Amino acid sequence: MTQIHADFTRRQALARVGAGLGGVSALALLPACAATGTGPGLAAPIASLAPDAALEQIAYRMLAHEPGRATGLGVDTGEYAAWRSTFGAAGNAGRDAYASTLKQLVAEARAYPKDSLTSDQQIGFEVVETAFSKALEGMALPYGDVAVGSWRNAPYVVIQNVGGYIDMPRFFGSTQPLKVNEDTGAYISRLAEVPAILDGELDRIRDARGQGVVPPAFLLDKAIAQMEAAIGGANESYAGPLAAAGFEFATNSAPMAERIVAGGIVPALERQLAELKTQRAIAKDDAGVSAQPRGEEYYAWAVGASTTTSMTPDEIHRQGLAELEEIHGRMDPILREIGYTQGSVGERMQALSGDPRYQFAEGDPGREEIFAFINDRIGWIKSQMPRAFNQVVDPPLEVRRLPLVEEPGAPGAYGGAGSKDGSIPGRFWINLRTTDLHRKYDLADLAFHESIPGHVWEGEFSNRLPLIRSILAFNAFSEGWALYAEQLADELGAYDEFKVGRLGYLQSLAFRACRLVVDTGLHSKRWTREQGRQFFVERNGSKPEEVASEVDRYCSWPGQACGYKIGHSQIVRQRARAQAELGSAYDFKAFNTAVVLGGNAPLSVVANTVSRYIAGAKG
Repeated sequence: MTQIHADFTRRQALARVGAGLGGVSALALLPACAATGTGPGLAAPIASLAPDAALEQIAYRMLAHEPGRATGLGVDTGEYAAWRSTFGAAGNAGRDAYASTLKQLVAEARAYPKDSLTSDQQIGFEVVETAFSKALEGMALPYGDVAVGSWRNAPYVVIQNVGGYIDMPRFFGSTQPLKVNEDTGAYISRLAEVPAILDGELDRIRDARGQGVVPPAFLLDKAIAQMEAAIGGANESYAGPLAAAGFEFATNSAPMAERIVAGGIVPALERQLAELKTQRAIAKDDAGVSAQPRGEEYYAWAVGASTTTSMTPDEIHRQGLAELEEIHGRMDPILREIGYTQGSVGERMQALSGDPRYQFAEGDPGREEIFAFINDRIGWIKSQMPRAFNQVVDPPLEVRRLPLVEEPGAPGAYGGAGSKDGSIPGRFWINLRTTDLHRKYDLADLAFHESIPGHVWEGEFSNRLPLIRSILAFNAFSEGWALYAEQLADELGAYDEFKVGRLGYLQSLAFRACRLVVDTGLHSKRWTREQGRQFFVERNGSKPEEVASEVDRYCSWPGQACGYKIGHSQIVRQRARAQAELGSAYDFKAFNTAVVLGGNAPLSVVANTVSRYIAGAKG
């Protein structure tokens, strides 16, 4: 088993904290498979399997390297139940083993006979090849964190919005099951692996520093402050869920968790903190990844992974400027109508932001007001879904505040679907470090983006697809769909009685066009952090408090911000194609349903989905 530290392995950790869960040894609670990180019979080649079975095996061979993701999907059951007790191999060994599996799966997927596949099966193999090949390209780079079939690629493995010090408390607080006695052993087992994960990250950021890769000083300042807060709140983060679980077996195991925290997790966090401070002493303020060794190569890969296109940074930059101009042209007459006639669109939106009529109260009263506002808008949009789709779902959904330790480095909100089995609800996480992040004219739009018909809605449909399609997500489709969801809400009448709300929606679209400009500006054109911030504030009237974290996020997730508007523009372009080709046969509900049922996929595959819809509508 991977070592937690030189003299502190996972098994030793459990032995040290005692054999004390109601007289049952902690080690005895662990499934045998969990201690080795192996899975049930997943090494057989897929060539002899039927297509659906082949895709299913690909999914499980992938998840063998990400058991935590299997828990989030709710598929760590039955023969895979042992996965619930482990995160798998940590550090470089785990990364190398994962890359080896992905290489094998790409080769097997390409060789698989496809002549008799259905269109859905064909898409399944296409997304496997695309996602895994792009991930392997990223893993071949000498530094960085690669999200396989997901969105969070980062050149810095531990920074203000990346790293186990952020991910693990959220995982144990909202994803790791803790409902019955049997869950306690798995919780403790995984908890004992956290120091190994943290030390694996430590090895990688030290190695990156040896290559000359040091994050910008301003990002390190944030990460150091957040790491210190994570250390101070470690007991609450890791033992707190056990103490609050509400059943005796879990409550009684909280002291065991506290000993793991004190003996393993906190020392590992302190080692990471010391390394971050070492890096801070030599860090510079260059914002873009292009200032790092092989930075231009890294950014080219990251942009391709984010947009699923071959667009260059220059092409993306120009598209952002053009789309920003077009959207501002739609905002100008509304601003004039409500009395804002002087200055640029950005200047007028700044003035609107200062209007107390659209601000929430400060502190906890304002936070309560924000939750009430969000819940009201979600209730309204749910009632409108039969007008936009031929097939509707009712996803379980929670609106939750981001963990306090995460808020300083996080965006204004994010959301996503729940588990495939429905045991974990979809969640809309809202950043409430200050109520000044949000306005009454832009919060509804944010709710539609993150929940319904945005991320939570789309994810519920993806969860009904075969497992591999539920796992593999593409940033341009995920975020493009969520922007299209904002457009649907407007088209369904969300702002017919509240024109200022339509300004909020349009400003949101313009904000995503700005992202194309700023992300490429930072990473390809050597913009400074302040240049990026000022572009948002001056050109779009964005709130300074909001864009401060936004720009820092782009610095740590190069290319990710480009997926939103590239994806949205492509979906809108495909809708226009369907309308032009079908004329009176075009159906709004049928188009929307076809795209969401087609599932999360590269933009080229989305175009194929629309082609099939057009062919079917023509009869």
